[in-house]
Amino acid sequence: MSVRLFLLVVLVLSVVGTAVGVVHARQQHRLAYIELSRLQAERDELDIEFSRLQLEQATWSEPNRIEQVATERLGMQFPEAADVVVLRP
Repeated sequence: MSVRLFLLVVLVLSVVGTAVGVVHARQQHRLAYIELSRLQAERDELDIEFSRLQLEQATWSEPNRIEQVATERLGMQFPEAADVVVLRP
């Protein structure tokens, strides 16, 4: 009878240990999934920000915008035909 009792205790402990292991694994899976969802949302926000910045860069680098800044802020102007000198080798 002692051997049967020992086997029963071993089986019960094995079942309880396995159950605890399953619960732990599921909790780790939940935590990893939550982290994945958070990172995907952050990625989506960064993609939107990157698109906005690309549009802003395209707007600021338009030739008309550069010419406007050069004339208004820097006082630059196109040279007159008489001011252009062509050098030949």
